[in-house]
Amino acid sequence: MKDSDAVSELDLALVHALQIRPRAAWSELAPLLGVSAVTLARRWERLTGQGLAWLSAVPGPAFSRTRCTAFVLVSCPPAARERLAARVATLSEAVTVELTAPGGTDLLLDVLAPDPAALNRFVTERLALLPDVTGVECLFATSLYAEGSRWRLGSLDSAQLSALGPPGTGDRDADALLTLDALDRELLGALVPDGRLGLAELALRTGTSAATVRRRLRRLTASGVATFRCDVAPALSGLPVAVTFRGRAPVRDVNGLHRTLATLPECRLVAAVTGASNVLATYWLRDMGAVQHRETALCARLPSLRITDRVVGVRTVKRMGHLLDADGRRTGTSAIHPW
Repeated sequence: MKDSDAVSELDLALVHALQIRPRAAWSELAPLLGVSAVTLARRWERLTGQGLAWLSAVPGPAFSRTRCTAFVLVSCPPAARERLAARVATLSEAVTVELTAPGGTDLLLDVLAPDPAALNRFVTERLALLPDVTGVECLFATSLYAEGSRWRLGSLDSAQLSALGPPGTGDRDADALLTLDALDRELLGALVPDGRLGLAELALRTGTSAATVRRRLRRLTASGVATFRCDVAPALSGLPVAVTFRGRAPVRDVNGLHRTLATLPECRLVAAVTGASNVLATYWLRDMGAVQHRETALCARLPSLRITDRVVGVRTVKRMGHLLDADGRRTGTSAIHPW
């Protein structure tokens, strides 16, 4: 990393604050972080310009109950991995695309669709028929206990966290997913590339008023239809190794496992899934040595859980619609339309 790219403690604190209050005005965060609003705006512009951090609208907690989420493992010839990943990243249903360590699965995808039938059509009629695809395994998520919008960088102290207050919980009316209109979708589409677009800019883009935009966004987030997520590159998180554990646990224990799996600070995802291995959990770790350590700790704390596979990510090509380079820095977007 060049000196001009160096990440400061203020940068880390700013990102953590935005993970809790994604659309807070700079003037609200300035007293908390001890600098001016102008300084925060400049810092955020630098972080986003260098692809180190970005903020976007993503499906909220209501999505996993009323729509369909799946994790798809794809196999291909070794020489085709990069080419296939780039092609799959252009598909709007594949919201996240990760290249994994060779030796079994080659790509791990997060796929969102309106319903199981639509997801099945995507997998069997589009994905599986792509050149170079030699195998596909689809794991439907039956419960999503933790995901990326809940992950925190851990840079703020207890006083700062208390001052920010708890994040809004939302999720009062999951049926709101069924009543989205063209304006709702247009707003969400504009906020996927840049979740901090202001009310005036959103009003201009959608041909409505700032008051209407404010009211619509409040409804979308309070209902759990959408939430906002601040993501970071490994250079900022200090956690370059992503590992996804697949495990098997008695059905009676699955609902309780997430209380342990999701409380660890490295946790990015915990889901109950279909298949013989009915638990899936993703962690961001500091190095490869931490993979074994994390697995050992999980098995010690959860005797009924048996780890059946470890899928190590070597490069994230696309994360929730954002394209990343080999260093995990954001370079652009590839449209997703989960709503």
